[in-house]
Amino acid sequence: MDFSQYLAGPSAALRLADLGARVIKVENPKTGDNSRHLSLKNMFSDGDSVNFQAINREKESFAADLKNPHDLQMVKRLVAQADVLVENFRPGVMKKFGLDWEGTSALNTRLVYATVTGYGTEGPWRSKPGQDLLVQSLSGLAYMNGNGDQPPTPFGISIVDTFTGTHLTEGVLACLVRRAKTGRGGRVEVSLLESALYLQLEGLTTYFNGNHQLPIRSKVNNAHPYVGAPYGIYETKDGYIAISMGSVLEVGKILSCEALQAYPDPDSWFPQRDEIKQILCEHLRTRTTGEWLALLDQAHYWSSEVLDWKQMSESDGFQALHFVQDIHRCGNTPLYTTRCPIHYNGELLRTQKGAPRLGEDGEKIIADFQLDGKEAEER
Repeated sequence: MDFSQYLAGPSAALRLADLGARVIKVENPKTGDNSRHLSLKNMFSDGDSVNFQAINREKESFAADLKNPHDLQMVKRLVAQADVLVENFRPGVMKKFGLDWEGTSALNTRLVYATVTGYGTEGPWRSKPGQDLLVQSLSGLAYMNGNGDQPPTPFGISIVDTFTGTHLTEGVLACLVRRAKTGRGGRVEVSLLESALYLQLEGLTTYFNGNHQLPIRSKVNNAHPYVGAPYGIYETKDGYIAISMGSVLEVGKILSCEALQAYPDPDSWFPQRDEIKQILCEHLRTRTTGEWLALLDQAHYWSSEVLDWKQMSESDGFQALHFVQDIHRCGNTPLYTTRCPIHYNGELLRTQKGAPRLGEDGEKIIADFQLDGKEAEER
């Protein structure tokens, strides 16, 4: 049962659907999941945002007004038969309806109850709005991006929401394994803030064990504030090239950049990274990306061209993954989105089932689980 909205909770339920679960999305009959109306680039299809449809494919929709006693009773009957419940309401909302952990575990001792919050249930931030950009900002994540003379730079995707959903899925699956051994369910909780902090494991560990010295972003082509030259993305004559970790002396020899031989001490490659990178910037602009890659590949030095989405999606490497799938509602235009990244026994996890219209599966769900009959009352 997916009571959640927007991205973090629904993406966890989506992953469970990809893995074979039957996922029933419980929605307000008037508005549904608010992300039905929240679009990226104003893109809608068949009355719902394209973004909502990508995140909620493969699910069923059950419209229920939790303030209505009849609807609430049906929802509780469904809870009594469920394996997993996912919710991301503000603290206290589910308790009002008896659908918090204590209430639902009394109905179903085998239930795995999964909760997403913005900042946890304790502390002075617990009531702050849990939104991706805000969490990136509060967690320090934005200070890892951009050059040193630029303002804090957020990621251009909802990276915190996405990873929080992944962490919730991991917790749910682990709890299901435990239930198989003990016969009892359990409670799984994650927060956007904790997921954002975990994403910074390397950097925060360095900070806590390095006299609490703040990371300083390179002023030239910053890619990681704790990694020295030549690590970064550089402009070439016709595009860009990414150069990974390695020896400054070696890359200088490969690229015939004699100026880099002035930095023989590896200990200098971090504190003097800006001047080393500046030398590389000027040198790499003199030839094309393809010319530089030919030299670096031949020497087995880690490097890559830098692609935009058009270039990437047209590449042989992307095509070999078969990563795009078309999903659709009955009689509706196909919608192209990504598939689950997991392979099972060499098989791809693909689907053509699109996101449900609001409440479209209500009658089937009521019949399948006897939510409105005597048998359910006896259960």
